[in-house]
Amino acid sequence: MANSKYEYVKSFEQPDVLLPNTWIVVRIDGRGFHKLSDYYGFIKPNDRRALDLMNAAAVGVMKDLPDLCIAYGISDEYSFAFHPNCQLFERRSAKLVTTIVSTFTAHYIYLWGTYFPDTPLQPAALPSFDGRAVMYPNSRIFRDYMSWRQVDCHINNLYNTTFWSMVLQGGMDRREAELELKGTLSSDKNEILFKRFGINYNNEEEIYKKGSVLYRQYQLEEKSDSSMQEETSPLQEDMPSKTQQEKIRKLRRKVQVVVDHVDIIKDEFWERRPWILSGKPGKLPTEAKEVVA
Repeated sequence: MANSKYEYVKSFEQPDVLLPNTWIVVRIDGRGFHKLSDYYGFIKPNDRRALDLMNAAAVGVMKDLPDLCIAYGISDEYSFAFHPNCQLFERRSAKLVTTIVSTFTAHYIYLWGTYFPDTPLQPAALPSFDGRAVMYPNSRIFRDYMSWRQVDCHINNLYNTTFWSMVLQGGMDRREAELELKGTLSSDKNEILFKRFGINYNNEEEIYKKGSVLYRQYQLEEKSDSSMQEETSPLQEDMPSKTQQEKIRKLRRKVQVVVDHVDIIKDEFWERRPWILSGKPGKLPTEAKEVVA
């Protein structure tokens, strides 16, 4: 009821608007996924079904929220990025985070049976996720964030691949494997894998080594010979009006979302997909690449 005597309680609500003209990354993580993976018998060190399920749920989020320009996932974690010119929900942190977390969780649970048809979800171990929003002031720092996550993917996967090879194939208990790997370098782990188990880490699947990057697939640009230029600051150009924003959303909804497993640390990925950092739609591709429906 408008103007009721109880309306004063609204004064307790605190504003949580994120800084303007900054990249917003909403990172979600699985809650208690070590226990969940054990409960449902996930394959070690990587369960392709679980990773494909994470990617499918992330694609659902990207399709539901056309304001998102890129996402990156490893293990039970996903990072979703909004361009600095995004005005979705007036950039309110709680709205952005809860919308992404709830939408991702809904897709994850809905799609579970597609990837684990013989392992139905049980009330004792239902998947859930938490999330946070972090702001990055420019594209260079935003790219450093994305690079950090991909480097972590490689480090963690190399360790896990070595650890579980020692346990499952080498017959070591977990404590012994942990002690032997403590303080080892990447070269040491590669040597253990190759000499003991005949595993060439370079031949492992790219999804395990590089993680998964999601983006809208416009026509790829030619690779530039020069180093990538910083995009124009949103402070130096007019922010899109609400009408323009809606037109951009409609255009983005028509573009396919792809799941890729590529190097996002080097400039080439970003140079050939300038629409990610510019926030402006690219040219529609002449040929569709492999997509996840």
